[in-house]
Amino acid sequence: MSIKDAFQRAQKSHNNKAKLVASLKSRYNKLEDKTLFHEEFVHYLKYAMIVYKLLKRTRDIKENVRKLAYQVLADKVHIKALTIAQRVGLLQHGLHDTSEAIKEVTGYLKTVTVMSEEQRADYTQLEMVMTKEFISQQLIHLIECLDTNEEGGRKRVLAVLQEMLALPQTPSSLVCLLTEKLLLIVLDDQRRVQTVAEIISDVMEPIMEVSQPVDENKSRRQQVQLAEVKVRIMEAKEALENCIAAQDFSQAAELKESITKLEDSRNQILQEISKSNEPVIREVRTEKNDPETLLRCLTMCAELLKKMNFKTQIGPTISGLMSSLILPSIANPYPAVRNMAVVCLGTCTLHSKELAKTHMVLLLQIAQLDEVKIRISALRSIIDLLLLFGFQLLSETASSLTAQPNQSPERQEDDAAAEGKGDVPEDTAQSILVMLSEFLDSEVSDLRTETAEGLAKLMYTGRISSAKMLSRLVLLWYNPITEDDTHLRHCLGVFFQLYARESRAHQEVVEESFLPTIRTLLNAPATSPLAEVDVNNVVELLVELTRPSALIKPSTNVEETSVHDFLAVRMCGEMLKDPTAPEVRLYAKALSNLEFSRDDAVKGDLQSLLQQLVQVVKDRICLRALEKMLQQLMNSKEQTELLSASPLQPPDVNADEAAADDLSKSVKRTKRGQRKASTAKGGRKPSRKAESSEESDGENVPETVSVVRPPRRAKTAALEKTKLDLNPLIDQEANVS
Repeated sequence: MSIKDAFQRAQKSHNNKAKLVASLKSRYNKLEDKTLFHEEFVHYLKYAMIVYKLLKRTRDIKENVRKLAYQVLADKVHIKALTIAQRVGLLQHGLHDTSEAIKEVTGYLKTVTVMSEEQRADYTQLEMVMTKEFISQQLIHLIECLDTNEEGGRKRVLAVLQEMLALPQTPSSLVCLLTEKLLLIVLDDQRRVQTVAEIISDVMEPIMEVSQPVDENKSRRQQVQLAEVKVRIMEAKEALENCIAAQDFSQAAELKESITKLEDSRNQILQEISKSNEPVIREVRTEKNDPETLLRCLTMCAELLKKMNFKTQIGPTISGLMSSLILPSIANPYPAVRNMAVVCLGTCTLHSKELAKTHMVLLLQIAQLDEVKIRISALRSIIDLLLLFGFQLLSETASSLTAQPNQSPERQEDDAAAEGKGDVPEDTAQSILVMLSEFLDSEVSDLRTETAEGLAKLMYTGRISSAKMLSRLVLLWYNPITEDDTHLRHCLGVFFQLYARESRAHQEVVEESFLPTIRTLLNAPATSPLAEVDVNNVVELLVELTRPSALIKPSTNVEETSVHDFLAVRMCGEMLKDPTAPEVRLYAKALSNLEFSRDDAVKGDLQSLLQQLVQVVKDRICLRALEKMLQQLMNSKEQTELLSASPLQPPDVNADEAAADDLSKSVKRTKRGQRKASTAKGGRKPSRKAESSEESDGENVPETVSVVRPPRRAKTAALEKTKLDLNPLIDQEANVS
C-alpha cells in the first residue's frame, strides 16, 4: 500500500489510527531506500495537515480568511482528497455563508449544468450535459406514474416541484416541463394561480441573508476600554505585591477585591467585543431582473395561462403579473425574454375581450417591427384572437390602425369580407388582411407558413370569406419556392379538401377564385417561379373542389343549380372574349369534366353559349370538345322530356334498351352531320396523319360518343310515380275480396 492510499484510508471513519500505523509500518519495512519513504511520508503528511487546517479555516470569523480557505480548496486540493461528509459540509456551509464572495467561490466546487465557452467546444462535455438534461426530463415525465390520490403523497410531490422551480440551479429547459406537471396535480384554477404566483415571487424576490457590517467606532471604543482595564489590573497587581511585601494585609485584601472586579469588567468587555465582531444576519428580499430569471418566470406564467380554462376571468393576481412582469418584459433588450412576454400577453388576452381590445394594436406593431421569431409569436396571438372574437374585436381599435402608405394600389383593394361587416370598419379589417397578404410574400419561410396556416383557419371557421385570399393560397401551394416547406404543403393540402367539402358557400368561393388564379398563372412572366406551374393540374384541382358530389352533405334537390353551372358560364364567357387564345383549349377540356344540374333554364343558357363558341372557335380539338358537350346537353334534355312524358306504368327493360339504341343512333347521325359540316367548312377533308399530329400536341378527345342511358335517378322517380298510382287499385281489390 502506498503512503497516499494510507492517508486516504485514514479519511474513512471506520478505520482507526492503529490500521494506519500498521499500513505505514508494512510499507516502511518493504522499502529498501528509507530516504525515499521519508520524503514521501513528509510530503503527504504536510498535505494532510494543510487540508485539515484549511477545513478549520473555512469556519473562521474573518470573511477574508474564509474566502481564501475556500479558494485554496477549490484551486489546489483535489476533490478526491476529501471524504463525502467533508464535501457535503463544505458545500452546505459555503453556500449558506453570509458573504456573497464565499458563495461564488463555493459554486466552483459544485457540478452545474452551466457550461463555459471552452466546455461547449468540448463535444464530450456537451454530450454529458445533454445526457443529464435528458435523464432529468424523463424522470420528470415519470411523475405522471406516481399515485397522487393520497393527500400526503400529493403534498410531497407538490413540495418537491415547487422547490425545484424555485432553485436557481434548475436549467431553463426543465422549467416548462416542471410547471406542466405541477399544474396537472393542481386542478383548481384559483389554486393554480396562487401557487405559480408564489413561486414567481420567490424566484424574482428571493430571501437573502445580509450581514450588517461591524461598527468600527464602537469596536475602537471597546478596545480602548479593554486596554484601560488591563492597565488598571496590572497596576492593582503591582500594588498588591507591594502590600504583601510590606505585610499590609488589609490593604492587600482590598486590592484583591478590586482586581477581581476589574477582571470581571475585562471579561464583560471581551464578551461584548466578541459579540460585536460576529456579523448580524438579517433576511432581506432582493429583486432580481436578470434575463435568466425573467425568462423562468415568464415561462411559468405562460404555462399557467395555457392550462387555465377560457371561462376563467382574469383576477387581480394575473393583472398584477401583467403590470409587473409581462408588459415591462416586452421592452426587454433580450429577444428570448421579449418572445416569451409576447406569448404571455397573447395567451392572457384570450381570457378577456377588454384586454384583447386594449393590446391588439401592440400585437400588430410587434408583428410588423420585431425579430422574426417574435413576429411569429405575435402573429399567432392575432390569429387566435380573430378566431375567438372575430373581426368585431377591431371596432374598438379602428382609430389606431392605419394602412401603410407604401402599399401598391392593387393590394389596397378589399381583400376579404369579414364576419360582422356592418359593425367592423372596413379599413381596419382591410389593413390587417393587407398585412397578412404581405406576409405571404415574405422571404422568411416560417413567417410565410404561419400566415398561410392562420388564413386557412380563419377561412375554414368562416371568419373570412375571400376569393382573392383563397387564390393566393392556391398559388402559394403550387409555387416551386415552397417545395421544401413540407408543413406548408401538408397544411394547405388538407385545408383545400376540408374547406371545399364543408358547404356549398365554400365551393362558391373556390369558383370565384378560379379565373383569377388561372389568369395569374397564364400571365406570369418567364422569370417568375409561377411560370413553371402546370396550369392543367391547377384546373383539375379547382374543378374537383367545386364538384357537387364532393360535398359532405350533398343537396337532395336534383333541380338545384350547381356550382359547376356557374363555373361553366364563366369559362364560356372567358372563351368568348378571345376565341383564339391558347387557354381556350384548357377551358374546353375542363368543360367536359363538369357536373351540370338538371335545370332546363341553365341547360338552355349553356347550350346557347356553346353554340356561339362552336361558331367562333377555330381550333379543331377545342371544336370537337365543344361539339361533344353540346351534344351531351341536347341528349340529356331529350332524356328529361322523354321521362316526363312517359306513361305511368311499370318500366320495361326492353323498352329502355330500345330507347337507348334510338338515342345512340341519333347521336351517331348528328355527329356524322357535324363532321361533314366541319369538313365542308374547311374546304377539304384533312388527312389521317394531320389529325393524329394535331391530337398529339393537345388533349386527346375521343371521337365516338358513349351510349347515354337514362339516369338512375330518373328511373327511381318513374318507379315511385308508378307505385303511387297503383296503390289505390291494390286497396280496391283488397276491399272487394
